[in-house]
Amino acid sequence: MTERSEGIGRHSTVIIEHAYLAPVAGAEIPDGHLVIGGDRITAIGPGPAPALPGAQRVERIDARGCLVTPGLVNTHHHLYQWASQGMAADDTLFDWLATLYRPWAKMDAEVVGGAAAAGLGWLARSGATTVADHHYVFPKGRGDLLAAEIDAARRVGLRFHPCRGSMDRGESDGGLPPDEVVETLDDILDATAAAIDAHHDDSFSSMLRIAVAPCSPFSVSEDLLVESARLARAKGVRLHTHLAETLDEEEYCQERFGRTPVEYMERVGWLGGDVWFAHTVHLSDSDIAAMAGAGTGTAHCPSSNARLGSGIARVRDLLRAGVPVGLGVDGPASAEMVPLIGELRQAVYLQRARYGPSALTARQALELATLGGARLLGRADEIGSLEAGKLADIAVWRVDGFHAAVEDPLVALVHGQAPPLARLLVGGRTVVEDDVLVSAPQDEIGRAGADAHRRLMELAKEVL
Repeated sequence: MTERSEGIGRHSTVIIEHAYLAPVAGAEIPDGHLVIGGDRITAIGPGPAPALPGAQRVERIDARGCLVTPGLVNTHHHLYQWASQGMAADDTLFDWLATLYRPWAKMDAEVVGGAAAAGLGWLARSGATTVADHHYVFPKGRGDLLAAEIDAARRVGLRFHPCRGSMDRGESDGGLPPDEVVETLDDILDATAAAIDAHHDDSFSSMLRIAVAPCSPFSVSEDLLVESARLARAKGVRLHTHLAETLDEEEYCQERFGRTPVEYMERVGWLGGDVWFAHTVHLSDSDIAAMAGAGTGTAHCPSSNARLGSGIARVRDLLRAGVPVGLGVDGPASAEMVPLIGELRQAVYLQRARYGPSALTARQALELATLGGARLLGRADEIGSLEAGKLADIAVWRVDGFHAAVEDPLVALVHGQAPPLARLLVGGRTVVEDDVLVSAPQDEIGRAGADAHRRLMELAKEVL
């Protein structure tokens, strides 16, 4: 596939030729080229690439039989959950959480680091170039858990948006989580501000941005929501939380606040263009209108919602109303071993199961997973489409071989088993090649995830 490759480093110029290009923004190009200079896309067009006089250290990728798309954007995840897959496999969300909070209360930085490395490596092999992770469990005395996953993201080489989560309402205060995993309001705000100051990078090519992310209406106080929004807006970062995931949550919010979850979030200042929710399965027409009017987005997590029996989100209606929508795998413990590319098919099929065969197309699903996700993270000017001037976050999929029997390469990508990933580039740097993680040792990364599981189970014995 490659005329001249120099490992995983960044070349001065990379040329991808003879590929089917799906830019997402703009018309598809059945046989075209894409040129990368440094970490940016510098040109895209039909036919072979033009001569580039004076270009140094050129790598040419012959992409015949390949489909080129923007790198996928995962807008909601819980990397630490890689260490607790397969548990409470037949429970509803609330029962599942009640079971899993106990072992999670004993996790440490070693568990989180190993789980995050494996989870990020797995996501990279499924086409993800950017990952937003929601980490909200911070047991005392267990090390710097946020730093552990940030280090893992640097090791794997993905663009990372860790969301500093939090919970301040434990069981003794009417919340769902055990008291041992909640923090005080002041500690949360101090730790969140410190995380932003230490890690957030708002530059165009940023590999690391922080969001503020209290966990959910049934595990945080109203004061925490209000103060978190105030902190995020003072620091110029985004806001994220779970919302409207189950009917249990709907009933909880109606009983406690006299409002739907969306109405409650509107009251505490959590509707706006700097906010994206996760799930939003159970929404009324007025909820959707309120989100659309405020520019508030949502991360659709179809596999997790199906696995937990939470329901099917109204993605068709959200899109028609103008709500920004992206895709998320959610935690590996609620969507075991699900690849991000698989969520495109799941999204299409669940919407069609609810609304009919025209509810969501393969191209709409690709947009959700790319430019839609970029919009949620406030990065639509930087990532999410193949355009000159944008960052070179690119996935090259093999649609020859068995997949060549499918006439439309976008249908081949989304429907059925996903095709092999020939190359994944993040800022022009190769992370996956020929379906193998090459930015870090793949086998070692996989073992780190298994070791994290075993360690968590050992640490959890005293509470299980």
